[in-house]
Formats: sequence, C-alpha cells, structure tokens
Amino acid sequence: MLEEVRIQGLGVIDDAVLELSSGFTVVTGETGAGKTMVVTGLGLLFGGRADPARVRPGAERATVEGRLSVDPSGKVAARIEEAGAELDDATLIVSRSVSAEGRSRAHVGGRSVPVGLLAYLADELVAVHGQSDQQRFLQLGRQREALDRYAGGELAAVLGSYGTVYRRHAEARARLEEITTRARERAQEADLLRFGLEEIERADPKPGEDQALAEEDERLANAEDLRLAAGNAHEALAGDPAGDVVADVAGLLAAARGALEAVRGHDPALAAQADRLAEAGYLVADVAAELASYAEGIEADPARLALVQERRALLNQLVRKYAAPTPEGEGGVEGVLAWARESAARLAELDGDDERIEELTAEVAELEGSVAELADRLTAIRAAAAERFGAEVTAELAALAMPHARVAVRVQPAAGYGPHGRDEVEVLLAAHPGAPELPLHKGASGGELSRVMLAIEVVFAGADPVPTFVFDEVDAGVGGKAAVEIGRRLARLADAAQVIVVTHLPQVAAFADAHLVVEKSQAGTVTASGVTRLDHAGRQRELARMLAGLEDSEYGRAHAEELLANAAADRAARRGRRAAR
Repeated sequence: MLEEVRIQGLGVIDDAVLELSSGFTVVTGETGAGKTMVVTGLGLLFGGRADPARVRPGAERATVEGRLSVDPSGKVAARIEEAGAELDDATLIVSRSVSAEGRSRAHVGGRSVPVGLLAYLADELVAVHGQSDQQRFLQLGRQREALDRYAGGELAAVLGSYGTVYRRHAEARARLEEITTRARERAQEADLLRFGLEEIERADPKPGEDQALAEEDERLANAEDLRLAAGNAHEALAGDPAGDVVADVAGLLAAARGALEAVRGHDPALAAQADRLAEAGYLVADVAAELASYAEGIEADPARLALVQERRALLNQLVRKYAAPTPEGEGGVEGVLAWARESAARLAELDGDDERIEELTAEVAELEGSVAELADRLTAIRAAAAERFGAEVTAELAALAMPHARVAVRVQPAAGYGPHGRDEVEVLLAAHPGAPELPLHKGASGGELSRVMLAIEVVFAGADPVPTFVFDEVDAGVGGKAAVEIGRRLARLADAAQVIVVTHLPQVAAFADAHLVVEKSQAGTVTASGVTRLDHAGRQRELARMLAGLEDSEYGRAHAEELLANAAADRAARRGRRAAR
C-alpha cells in the first residue's frame, strides 16, 4: 500500500506530505485549495502524462515521491529487481519529476527507470479513477476489456490461444492474397530471374576468375618488357657465360666468401660471416635460376591476350548487371555468383506458386475453423461472465441508493473477427423500473455514472483485487442519502484494500478512517497549499465547514458529530460481522 506521498511544486501545492494508512483515507478542502492536485500527483507518480503546465509558477520542477510497502516475494518485487532497482526491506521509494520545460524523469528504488515501469506498478498496485477515467470507460473497447478482466483466468487462457491462431490466420491469408493478386508481377519477376540465371550459366564464371584474368592481361600486355627485365636481372646476379660481364653478384659473393674461408680457423666471428655469405650465395643462385626460367618462358601471345580481354569484358558486363556494389566498388564475380544463388532460391519459390497456393488455401481454411471455434468459446465465456457481472453490479447499485437500477452487459457479434474475438461488449443501464436499457452515456446522469463506476470497481475488487484505489469526485452530482450510501460502500471496499478518496461531501468524509485536509494560505500575492492530518476535533470542524460553510457553527458541528457517530457505528457493525465469520 501507499504509506506516504510528498508533493512539491505541483499546482498550488508548494510542499505537502500525505501520511497515508490502510483502510479508508479521505482528502477534503475548500474549492481551489488543491484537492485535485493530490490525484494529479498520484497519477504523475504512477506513469501519467507529465504536463509542464502543472508545474507551480516560479518552481523549476514538480516532484512527487511515494513510499510503498511491497511484498518482497511478489511479482512486483521481481519486476523491480529485473530493472536493477532495490527494495529497502519491504519498502519501495518511487519518484517522478517534470521540469517547467517538459522534461520528465522517473526513479524507482534509487535507480533511474523508464516511465513504463511506473505504469506497470500502477497496473499492479493502484487503480486511479477520476472523471476522465469514467469517460474512457464509456468506450466500447474499454468495456470489453473490463468484462474480460472480470471473467478471469479461463477467458485469458482461451484469449491467448485465440490471439495466436488469429495472427497465424492473418499472416497465411496475407501471403495467399499476395500470391494470387500479384500473380502477373511474380511471373514477370520469375522471367527476369530466369533470363539472368541463364546468362550467368552460359558464361560460367569461376570464383576469383576476374582477378586472375586481370593479372594475366597485365602480364601479356607487357611481355617484352618483363622478359628484358628478368634477363637483365639474371645477368646482374649470375653473369652471362657468353658475354664479357666479370663483376656479377654471384661472383662477388663467392670471392668474399673465399677470402673469409682462408682465415676462418683463426676467429669464429669471421667463420660465422663466411657461413652467412654462403647462404646469400645459395639464395642469389636460386633467384637467378628462377629469373632465367621466367625469361625463357614468357613471350608475347597476341591471340591469348585478345581472348583474355574478351573474357574480362564479358565478366565485367555480368558484374555491372548483377553484382551488388561494395564499399570498395563493384562486387566482382563473387557478387555475380551470390546474386545467382539468391535468385535461384527466389525462382524456386516463384515457380512453386501453384503448389504454394494450394497449401496456403488449405492452411487458411483450417485456421479459419480454429478461429471460429475459439471465438465461439470466447463468446460463451463472455456471455456467462456478463450475466454474473451485471447481477453483481446491480446488487452493488442497490447499496448505493439506486435500488431500482439494473445493469446488464450485452455481448453481440461484430461484423467480423478481430484480435479479441468477434464480440462487441456494451454495458447498459436501466435507471428505474420500466426504463429501457440504454448505453451508460445515454442512460446515466453524472451522479449515477459515478455510482455505477464505483459499483463496478467494487465488483472488480472481488474478482481481481488491486491493493490501492484512488477516487476523485466519485460522488459528483450526488447528495443526501445517496452520499451516505457511497460513503458506506467506500468504507466496505476499504475492508479489503486501501482506499483514497477526494470528496466534497461530508456524508462520504465521515466514513473515513483517516482524514486529510488541503488548506491554502496567502503570503502576499502567492497562494500555497499544504496537507494536514486531522484528529477527531479537527474532523468535526472540517465536516461542519463542509455542511454549513461555517466550521464554528453549533448546528453544523452537531450535525458533523452525528455523521461521525453513525459512521463509527457502521464500522463497528462491520467488524462484528467479520469477527463472527
């Protein structure tokens, strides 16, 4: 539950601390004092929209910090640990800030986190209900979600299976439609791929062939220069037996080695140098032999050169047409071969269209049957849940001073199947006997809608309990006996959960276990609000103010005391019934 909330720089609230407890906590205050900022702050704390317009004038940012008690072994604690945050024993610190420029930041357990984690906490820990939430509930999609939530695990399991089959059916149908509607385009694509593959097959390029041909082209085009260079290098290294060259490298190395060999026995250092000269002589002899062989083997071959250049032109044409460019330039023969492999696979797919159409047609038909079967199961579960839901909400309305109202939930088929089945769900209200069942936005006044929402939330509390409920103006448009019944029902809801209510009705406030009042003060031209926790005497004065507008009115205080006494008696009776059970 929420143990404490601190609000700074939000609207008229400069710095206020809400000390919360289990049970029913009510927040009251004069109009304009900032009661709604409490709910706004809680909404911001749990992932709501960060509105910079809410930042208090003169403040750099608005900040809301909450301290919650959390089950250390529960799934919320596990999710928090996954995010890298930590619990302090069983306490979690959550904070959210929004700057005057609109920048928003969220922290959980001392760690900066995405706002989405706060929204997750809200789903698991807190249900905030205000006038805007009532308007959202009027949307048919929201009403279906509410019924599905009420239906529980059985529907959730079937809905999960349905969603999987529905997605598979949609994907298979999309593939089938693509193949059938784009048959002409796919045939043209197949012809182009077939032409390209045949062209490449005729050329029969080999990996690395373009590089090898480029080297051979260069060698053949410069054959005479290469032969002369190799011959000259050979003569320089080994001399020319038929010529007059005396000073060649091999001869000089032999002479140097001979000079050292004559004295190698006198000094090991010179012996080592003689060995190195011998090694150099062997290397020079090897190079000279290879140069002689190269010079004898190379010759100009104009016919071969023409063939090489013609083959290179053919490969370059294939590269330009089929190889994907690389950062270094065109992709070469390897790029052509890669295109051929990918295109062959694509062509096999396109050539198998007829067979694929048969397979997909059968698959779509089979999945259609599964979708219909699971949708029928969803409809049956929803219809049964709708009957129970309507009966329970109707019973709750009787306890909220609407004894003759009746709520029904209509489940009817939509035009087609959707991600959640084929059902349209609508909550209907007959406000009095003989009245037709009408959609909530047509059949309920503002006050009645507030009570219907409260009744729905009470029913949800039994089906899918949330630890903390926050209600803002749930009693709007209500007064008299109906207000007393709303207060009593909120108190009963607080037996199973923490309930925080912002109200302007003393009949509701009297039933609270704890009473917080938002008070504004004036310092010059600046208005600021703070929050005070009231004792019994303070509650009496506040209720008198709410009743008569005068907190010191004797009549108002007497009436306030009567409300508090009646609420205390009701509380004692509830405790007695719980003890008896």
